Amino acid sequence: MKALLALILALFALPLCAQTEAPTEAIVAGLSQSSVSITADFSGAEIMVYGAVKRESAIPEGDPLRIVVTVQGPSAPLKVRRKDHRFGIWLNNAAVQIDSAPSFYAVATSAPLAVALSATEDLRHRITIPRAVRAVGISAEADNSPAFVEALLRIRAAEGRYVLRENSVALTQQTLFRTDIALPTALTEGDYRVRVFLTRNGKVVDRVERAIWVRKAGLERFFYQSAHQQPLLYGLASLIVAALAGWGASVMFSRFRW
Repeated sequence: MKALLALILALFALPLCAQTEAPTEAIVAGLSQSSVSITADFSGAEIMVYGAVKRESAIPEGDPLRIVVTVQGPSAPLKVRRKDHRFGIWLNNAAVQIDSAPSFYAVATSAPLAVALSATEDLRHRITIPRAVRAVGISAEADNSPAFVEALLRIRAAEGRYVLRENSVALTQQTLFRTDIALPTALTEGDYRVRVFLTRNGKVVDRVERAIWVRKAGLERFFYQSAHQQPLLYGLASLIVAALAGWGASVMFSRFRW
């Protein structure tokens, strides 16, 4: 009888525990667009991430709220090579295989990143660019060679693929926020993951996740699907087109000579 009574009390206590553990401040976020089409004249895109902080009580006193937004593109394996000067020329010498790394990663914050996020929370949620790269699968060989990982981060930052924009999120009255994330011209097709973190005292209070659908459109979509679904026919068609183009150019030049 006592065991049955204890079980009933525990069942009634569960909703109360869930209610007390719910965050007092929650994020309501949206995107200006949920899909991007890559066409022949595509020159990049800009996504606006906006939202508000929902509360059931007054704004707590103390350290102000911070907003951290991340946009992550699809991941793929790659090999990082190091060139060494040998025999008077530059040659590929050492190489490290990285299991997978994001094709694009952007971080935008409403305050300096070191203020908005603690190292512990970064390790838990994989928010910063170095943590995000390691989160998707760095091999043991690369992990023991930090110079290769740093080279990857440096190269992709120079290409505009890895971006850190501190103090770029506008936060109004600790409630409304918005920021613009620029997507580069050389976008990789796939689903892009958008995360919005609400932090206070460096700790994550709440988070939401959205997705952006990036696909090729028009002729680019047709050529892409043909090359991947029917590679033999695509290769033969490319050879025929190249041969016809070469023959047509030779005919035109021969006429000009006359």
